[in-house]
Amino acid sequence: MSLEAPRVTLSGPVLAVTGDVDAETVIALRAQGEELIRGATGPLTVDLSELGTAHSVVLSMLLCWQRQAQQLQRPMTFRGASERLVSLAALSNLQNQIPGFAPHG
Repeated sequence: MSLEAPRVTLSGPVLAVTGDVDAETVIALRAQGEELIRGATGPLTVDLSELGTAHSVVLSMLLCWQRQAQQLQRPMTFRGASERLVSLAALSNLQNQIPGFAPHG
């Protein structure tokens, strides 16, 4: 069974993450995302609906992207996170740190 190689693409204001991210692939993916964020303008939405994995390295990458977006004064929000990734964020007490992960209520 082969995992789909992870990718990050920018289409307008949407940064889309696809594939299976793990400890071996996260560094390159993070760098690609940071390059796309630097080249973007205005608010960004990170679409995680095609992300195949829920792993702590994904949360780390998302927090790094969010920090960079804040430094560049680009609002960033997240959508399409799987229940597993949202649960992992909650277990790590990060659900309120990542816009779009906090429970609505």
